[in-house]
Amino acid sequence: MKIESLDLTVDELVDGYYDDDEGGVVGYGGKLDIRPPYQREFVYKGKQREAVIDTVTKGFPLNVMYWSVRDNDTYEIIDGQQRTISIAQYVKGAFSVDGRFFHNLQDDEQEQILDYQLMIYLCSGTDSERLNWFKTINIAGEELTNQELRNAVYAGTWVTDAKRYFSRQPSPASGLGGGYLSGEAIRQKHLETVIKWINDGEIEDYMGRHQHDQNAKPLWDYFRAVIAWIESTFTTYRSSMKGVDWGSLYNAYKDAELNPVKIEAEVEELLDDDEVQRESGIYPYVLTHEAKNLNLRSFDDRMKRRIYRKQNGICAICKDEFKLKEMEPDHITPWSEGGKTVEANCQMLCKKCNREKSSK
Repeated sequence: MKIESLDLTVDELVDGYYDDDEGGVVGYGGKLDIRPPYQREFVYKGKQREAVIDTVTKGFPLNVMYWSVRDNDTYEIIDGQQRTISIAQYVKGAFSVDGRFFHNLQDDEQEQILDYQLMIYLCSGTDSERLNWFKTINIAGEELTNQELRNAVYAGTWVTDAKRYFSRQPSPASGLGGGYLSGEAIRQKHLETVIKWINDGEIEDYMGRHQHDQNAKPLWDYFRAVIAWIESTFTTYRSSMKGVDWGSLYNAYKDAELNPVKIEAEVEELLDDDEVQRESGIYPYVLTHEAKNLNLRSFDDRMKRRIYRKQNGICAICKDEFKLKEMEPDHITPWSEGGKTVEANCQMLCKKCNREKSSK
């Protein structure tokens, strides 16, 4: 990992500055991606950006900013995007501070701002080195998400096109399947989720292999296939479907013969079951039938103590005596067979017997 300083004035930074909305924000003579295309929108408002300008006009030190060095001798901001945009917008006349725009300032006041020396560090190295370093310095200002950091490390034609599909609000992805995705598109959560789905959780591996692809259409086509499968399998939309690990379910069951009518009936039954504590777990459960997805109601501490006293500390299976902390509550009739989490259906077992019973 190589880190070196860059001597840069505000005047040099804002040279060639333009904000093309979805096309991105560029400065430093066209060599600096201040906000790459389709990345999250500008977030500094009012007092935040005015504080940046006040720091510069008074000649106080502004926090260090970090740029990533690209292969073609251009750069992308890793930390300092909002400070940079605040400075450039002020110099270009986008807002005033204390009632004065940049063009209202005296010549010497303008020169003081334009001559202000910024503290820039240029970071270059392998993808893994840069990603680890960016995570280390990502501690101030508007903290970047892990996916925003990955986008910087694997910047290129693929990331730019992927953001077009997944990183705006609204975006094509949020329009098609936003009801199934959690998190904010502009903070790259949707993009992160879909990459995780398509490559079994290995996000950086996928981005590294596709960094220089001309487009991200295969990822978009995969996402469309996932949404189509969800809607044909689970025919009634419910808010509890948001944030489910749909990609993993699609990968495992996309070729299975499923009965949507039967699935819908089972979902309805589980939604009415007071034992089920996690509604979002119903959807994987009807495919996997793994009860851990449902977070089933458990016996409370008072009930466990009462049953322990009734059994005189004796395990209901092995008949040996144990302390309360050495025992666990068990459904006499399992939930899968209609058993409820009530005192009449509770017995205390030693941990060994409970594990053996659960594994059968």
